[in-house]
Amino acid sequence: MTSYVMISGATGGLGKAFAVECAARGYALYLTDLRPAPLALLAAALGRTYGVPVRWQACDLTESAQRAALFETIAAERVSFWGLVNVAGLDHEGLFLEQTRARIRTILRLNIEGSLELTHALLGLRDRATTFRIVNVASLAAFFPMPYKATYAASKRFLLDFSLALAAELAADDVTVTALCPAGLPTTPDCVDAIAAQGWLGQITTQNIGAVAAGTLEAALRGRPVYIPGALNRLLQTVGGLIPRSLIARLVNARWRAARQRPAAPAPQPTLAFRPQQA
Repeated sequence: MTSYVMISGATGGLGKAFAVECAARGYALYLTDLRPAPLALLAAALGRTYGVPVRWQACDLTESAQRAALFETIAAERVSFWGLVNVAGLDHEGLFLEQTRARIRTILRLNIEGSLELTHALLGLRDRATTFRIVNVASLAAFFPMPYKATYAASKRFLLDFSLALAAELAADDVTVTALCPAGLPTTPDCVDAIAAQGWLGQITTQNIGAVAAGTLEAALRGRPVYIPGALNRLLQTVGGLIPRSLIARLVNARWRAARQRPAAPAPQPTLAFRPQQA
């Protein structure tokens, strides 16, 4: 019986990178994202290019009714899973009071509620014959209090702590959980603009999304609890852990204020190519 890897947020930059990397490794895929048309195109391209089974189902993970419908569809299809990559998430850069309450709720519903419910549902549909691998996409921001990204960073801190706790809780059940904590990734125009606003620091901490996806899968297969791509980013996390969090918040606040006032420099554009089929 075929066992699948579920990828949420599959048609975004990072989600697509995970989908390509998994397909290139010969994994059967189950993809979900907000809109059906891009999902159908991606599924057809992956199946044609790599010759792997690809299922898909559109779902707005911020809506509980749509999440329930997704889980009912999967159960009806009698599909089992050996992996889950929770990519779907929403960022916001700007002052907290600039956000609407609807926007704040959407961030929390997608970054937290959607990821937790999808994890809970797929754990009940796991393939018991093999190790179940979970990847939760957190962020380097999860390690720091982040003015101008306060809600986003806090939601990613939640995912990091949840991942570590769940990994310990389910270790005896042959389940591993890996929290991916990248720095800047040029996955959307907003992300590209945010990286550019950070100047040289944004440039040197930015990672190639294809390499991040590949490295994360390797980390997950080895059962690593946390994966931070890039030596510089790992150094920043280590050094940041030695500094009082209140001081970090003040430093980040000053940097973001300055970044919003300077003209944006050109930022790296998202690049992603289909890998050749492996023999």
